[in-house]
Amino acid sequence: MTTWHVVAERESRDLWIGGRGPVLVFGFSVLLSAMTYLAATNRAMNFLERREAVNLTVQVALAVGVLLTVAVNADAISGERERGTLESLLLTPASRRAIVVGKLTAASTMWFACVIVTVPYLWVLGGAGSATVLAFTVGTVVAIGLGGIGLLFSAWSNSNKASLAGGLLLLLVLFAPTQLPALPRTGFGQALTRINPIGSALHYMSPIIVNRRSWTHDLSYLVAPTVIAVVVLGALIAFAPRLVRLTAGSR
Repeated sequence: MTTWHVVAERESRDLWIGGRGPVLVFGFSVLLSAMTYLAATNRAMNFLERREAVNLTVQVALAVGVLLTVAVNADAISGERERGTLESLLLTPASRRAIVVGKLTAASTMWFACVIVTVPYLWVLGGAGSATVLAFTVGTVVAIGLGGIGLLFSAWSNSNKASLAGGLLLLLVLFAPTQLPALPRTGFGQALTRINPIGSALHYMSPIIVNRRSWTHDLSYLVAPTVIAVVVLGALIAFAPRLVRLTAGSR
């Protein structure tokens, strides 16, 4: 697996020099700009206390940054199959585990770029310090876990549209419950929030940013994102020889 960095470098070059990454990050920055402008000028949103505005920005950055990371991962293998370039990649000395690790690493640069773009907006709102570190730390765990699931969808699909649709549907199912503020107040809602990697991550970060709780407060909410990241990474590495094939599901 020593050639994974060569694969990661090639994939990162295709993502950022090829133009796809800058376009996605530009769209991300436009969304954050619009939200920051509304927070500063809209009468309803302007009543948000500064820490509430920082929390809202962190939540949007995490949700959209993870969405873009999953979308890039969903294209990683099924996209190569559709473009007919996977065969030439398999003929290189890189092992299939190196290909999987390299592609996941390159796709993760999308999340890191989203964090960098978010910093100026948090600085304007007055929360560029601990909020940035918190979003980077927790968001990276979520992005690796869900991005890895996007890569699994890509490996199991011969169609790029199918893998993208699967990844987006997964995020929609996970993100929708986070828009129900009353859900965590019930026992069933608490259980759903704790097993939902996005819901538990947002529930962990909000009291730290808004109420200035310590980072050790409610650490148990990070169990689900961490377990998912570790399990998905282990599955990708263990089953890489079966995942990276010219046709999904073939032996």
